[in-house]
Amino acid sequence: MGKSKSQKKKTAVLDSDEDDNSSVSSTSTMRSDKMSVLGTEEVQINKDNLLDLYLDALYEKRPSTREKALASIIETFNSSLQHEFVEKKCTTLLHQCVNSFKRGTSKEIALASHAIGLLALTAGYGDKAREIFEESVTHISQALKSSPEPAKISSLLECLAIITFVGGNDTEETEKSMQIMWQVVHPKLSSNVVATKPSAAVITAVVSAWSFLLTTMTGLKLNPKHWQESISYLSSLLDKDDRSVRIAAGEALALIFEIGSVEKFSGEVKGSIDVSTPEGSKNREGFSHVQGLKGKIINKVRDLSAEAGGKGSAKKDLNSQRNLFRDILDFFEDGYSPENTVKIGGESLNTSSWYQMIQLNFLKRFLGGGFIKHMQENEFLQDVFGFTPKKKHLLDDEYRISSTDKRMYKSPNSVVSKARTQLLNKQRMLSEGRNAGHYAANAGDEDF
Repeated sequence: MGKSKSQKKKTAVLDSDEDDNSSVSSTSTMRSDKMSVLGTEEVQINKDNLLDLYLDALYEKRPSTREKALASIIETFNSSLQHEFVEKKCTTLLHQCVNSFKRGTSKEIALASHAIGLLALTAGYGDKAREIFEESVTHISQALKSSPEPAKISSLLECLAIITFVGGNDTEETEKSMQIMWQVVHPKLSSNVVATKPSAAVITAVVSAWSFLLTTMTGLKLNPKHWQESISYLSSLLDKDDRSVRIAAGEALALIFEIGSVEKFSGEVKGSIDVSTPEGSKNREGFSHVQGLKGKIINKVRDLSAEAGGKGSAKKDLNSQRNLFRDILDFFEDGYSPENTVKIGGESLNTSSWYQMIQLNFLKRFLGGGFIKHMQENEFLQDVFGFTPKKKHLLDDEYRISSTDKRMYKSPNSVVSKARTQLLNKQRMLSEGRNAGHYAANAGDEDF
């Protein structure tokens, strides 16, 4: 695709023959950013145009330039909500990220995946999120079947989970995305293809993304055979050596039983089983199988909640596992779901269920350092958690009060302060006068 000279000049800011590993940096001022070009030039670039510059760089042939641009886009979307940019150039950015799936390195694909996820979260519910979902799903599915680098696969899975969570319209679409995830660890193979054993990092990413979407499936009709296989597979993961795998599997199993899916997963609906029919007999067998699995799961959870060590080495991870599986055991035995509180700008975001905790932890991991900013300003996420942040008090640069203005308006000796004091004194005198009249009137009634 052809580009103008101005586009080429802008993208040169992100390019360096001397150092492909150099990063793009900007120093914020009230009106402009200074960016260093090859360590010699300095270009004044208006903040509003930075994302345009990064977007232009995605047309470049050099992968390192595109990677730097994507990293800068991610940083910008994390640090502030880019509603205006999304409104105007959502489709353009989306298409360039999809192009990265087709021609980019594993690193570029991972960055493009994250950028698409942030694009969806910023867009929130609506036509743009729908467009992001529809345009991306097929390409993500294809990219998941290519080289199995854990970082790339994890980013693709997170992206698929986010865009489905925001832009998916119905149960079928959510289940389709969950099936795509499942096929990463249970691929459908042809006769001449040898299965590749997924790494622990990939298994953890699959289970975490799958669980995140399962949080939206409460009360829906599910395919009994598929879900029985899911419970069996998840329960087997509790025996794996990797703690992150065991923790992800434990959370997923707790979620399954919290949303009341035992009957759904076994094909049973209370009062509707006729054991005299072949279908009814299968459903009864399925229910018995799941109940038996639940007993085994509880025993394993009890062991993991008191594990002394041996599997894995990090003490912090061991403590996290113990705490999590104690919570799971409390839930299985007594029905208590974990309660957690996260402080966000002086306000508390509270969760009291497995599905809320899984959603919160997944989004915290995805947004990283941008989580607090998004929870304070992203209305979509606020709606998800029912969270209302404290109102911001003149945080933008253009509204910040200078030291001169503070002396003029906030000093006890300022004109404004003196006028306010005079007004308060006058109001106090009037109030005292009214009170005196009231008491005098009451006194007169008593004397009468």
